[in-house]
Amino acid sequence: MVDITHTIKLQISSHRNPRIKHIHKLRERRTRNRSGQFLIEGFRELSRAYENNYQVTELYVCPSFLAGTKEKELILSFYEAGTEIIELTDDIFRKLAYREQPEGLLGVAPQKESSLEELSLTSAPLILIAEAIEKPGNLGAMLRSADATAVDAVILCQSCTDIFNPNVVRASTGTLFSVPVTESSNEDTLEWLRLKKIKTVAALPQAGKNYTDIDMTAPLAIVVGAEEQGLSSFWKENADEAVRIPMLGVADSLNVNNSATLLLYEAIRQRA
Repeated sequence: MVDITHTIKLQISSHRNPRIKHIHKLRERRTRNRSGQFLIEGFRELSRAYENNYQVTELYVCPSFLAGTKEKELILSFYEAGTEIIELTDDIFRKLAYREQPEGLLGVAPQKESSLEELSLTSAPLILIAEAIEKPGNLGAMLRSADATAVDAVILCQSCTDIFNPNVVRASTGTLFSVPVTESSNEDTLEWLRLKKIKTVAALPQAGKNYTDIDMTAPLAIVVGAEEQGLSSFWKENADEAVRIPMLGVADSLNVNNSATLLLYEAIRQRA
């Protein structure tokens, strides 16, 4: 039996508590940007934050929603790492939770931003560049694919979606903490890629070559864009190569995460 009672520093039972008001406002991008904080909800997401040494400053728990021993062990781990543990009542936690079935764990963490220069690359890097992705679910899903294929980095160009949006964190199932992610402009990204001698391959429906017909074993950056608009003229004009994914039905494009996943796994297949 795991006891977490000694970890609880504070108990909150009022909706008017300033902490509760602040957490609720962290759903808004403006508040996240101003405070430099964001929310991490759920056992799996918080576990991956902990496993990847991502700092969580505050952990709000609701004991009646905890599923079992693993959740309590995670609370102990955060407590030992210096995280402040705060207990909430059922109704307050339910108000703050994004999930219909809350898991009783909600963390507050500082945003960490990195630059292109800080990225650590392997000898034959594989990079995913995502341009102007608008939907948090798509961005989160791409992070899962990037984690599954062990990419060196994900670069968000002309970013439309806040990487720290709670829906990105949730859709990524916590892989936001295992994949190096940075934001940059198209121009700075291309300059950096050329300096590193990394080939760029753009996914374009009108390209002449199938994605299986090019060499993906060299240092490579795969560039994808939102399905509604596709890639901008910048990447159409500046990418080293363009490839298409065969479409045999009436649809003319795939979901951007599906496209990115196919291309990433083709690179992994060739490199294997």
